[in-house]
Amino acid sequence: MRRRAPVALSATSVLVALVFATPLAYLISRVAVGDVRMSSVVSDDRVQDALWRTIVLASLVAASAAVIGTALAWLVARSDVPYRRVFAVLVPLPLVFPSFVGALALRASVSPGGLLESVLGPFGVDRLPQIDGLFGSWLVLTLFTYPYVQLPVAARLRALGPSIEESARMLGRRPLAVFFQVVLPQARTAIAAGTLLVFLYAVSDFGAVDLLGYPALTRVIYANRVLRRDLAMALGLVLAIVALIVTIAERRVGRNAAVAQGLRTKHSLTVSLGRWRWPVFGLAVFFLLNAIVAPVASLVHWTRRGITSGSLEVGDADLWTPVLNTAGISMVTALVAVVVVLPLAFLATRYRSRVAGPALTMVVAGFALPGIVIALSMVFLSLNTPVLDAFYQTFPLLVLAYVVHFGAQSVRAASVAVGSVPGRLDDAARMLGAQRWRRLLRIDAPLMAPGLAAGGGLVLLSTMKELPATLLLAPTGFETLATRIWSATEENALAEAGLAALVLLVVSGLLTWVLVVRRAELLD
Repeated sequence: MRRRAPVALSATSVLVALVFATPLAYLISRVAVGDVRMSSVVSDDRVQDALWRTIVLASLVAASAAVIGTALAWLVARSDVPYRRVFAVLVPLPLVFPSFVGALALRASVSPGGLLESVLGPFGVDRLPQIDGLFGSWLVLTLFTYPYVQLPVAARLRALGPSIEESARMLGRRPLAVFFQVVLPQARTAIAAGTLLVFLYAVSDFGAVDLLGYPALTRVIYANRVLRRDLAMALGLVLAIVALIVTIAERRVGRNAAVAQGLRTKHSLTVSLGRWRWPVFGLAVFFLLNAIVAPVASLVHWTRRGITSGSLEVGDADLWTPVLNTAGISMVTALVAVVVVLPLAFLATRYRSRVAGPALTMVVAGFALPGIVIALSMVFLSLNTPVLDAFYQTFPLLVLAYVVHFGAQSVRAASVAVGSVPGRLDDAARMLGAQRWRRLLRIDAPLMAPGLAAGGGLVLLSTMKELPATLLLAPTGFETLATRIWSATEENALAEAGLAALVLLVVSGLLTWVLVVRRAELLD
């Protein structure tokens, strides 16, 4: 039976939860006392149009990512497609692409002198249609967010023993019927969780929709952040409400889902594709060419053009400073996020407490809030609070915004890490007279280190790709790879933007391999 939580741990957890709730609380209070009435904002036709376009885009992206992610997860976890292990490594790699880098690659590929023009030029094609607006935004966001569905669904399929499917086969069900009637219902919670992440990502996206000219609500918020601050805050609250409603709805659906616990074996069930084996292989290769190879090829094309024409000198690009800034702020954020959520993980895993549930909900709500909304709240809170105004455009405020937005990604890993430490070890050390801090450092910390590193790695990877919070909160003169790419794109310096994007992809790709793909292989 769990012990009652120490007062100090409960108080620390409440303090952490209040910090995560601060942006939303300030947003609500600012709108309540501001000059712009929420009713007038909601009833404005232009706001309704922007909100509707945002919901349409997010819904389309979430639906397509759910279908593609589930199909690819089943392909690498259940089918006999050729080179399945290679696909298992390649399929999650689009995670390394920030959405605005994908949009940059797409726009650059169809620009005059771009990759498609050089490929299709010999065939008489000298003019290409621009891919932008709803279609372009949907395409980019789908290509680079489907791994949020694929990864949890693949993990669920690996954990689902073959006995359930084999029983359905013995009862005369065809493979397709087994998939829709047995496999899909058992993976429903994983599909819903991944689809929620994709929806929240699409709702809060700013870089891709701005580069591709899609009039989503985030563009309206960013455009009004200086001259019409109250309107920007009210629009941010509208976006936050949408994200929170969808998050709550998904959690209610997931809570009511019944999941069977099949007996897991070392080798999961493999379904033969028969005559469709090679056509499916070709289709998967074609998709990955568009999701991985084509964007990289477009960026390489513009970088090479800049070097050969003399407009880009690699030695003069001075990317070391943005690389070091990106790595430094990301590692600090990851470390702070793990330390901040660790008390909550202990409280929820080891003790009886009424505080744990609400506190964890506030932390998860921080991830549901769009990054641009959190950044705006931090900006206006620091500017309008006498004590906090000294922190405006400083590193502590930037790190705080990152932690509030991405801290939820480390909560689950921290909870699993805390739960992996056998309680009998802690009890034995306590009986031998070891104090709490000594037990934490000598027993808990070494055993929890791998899980905490994985959770911190997810935060680190997300921080490297974050754009809106960095644009609004970074200290003057502080440049990351994301902001370097953004500024070069605004100046139409595609060669410089392409080089910086390639560097960001290499760094984040290595992190994705170490923290996501390799970890999944070790757990398989």
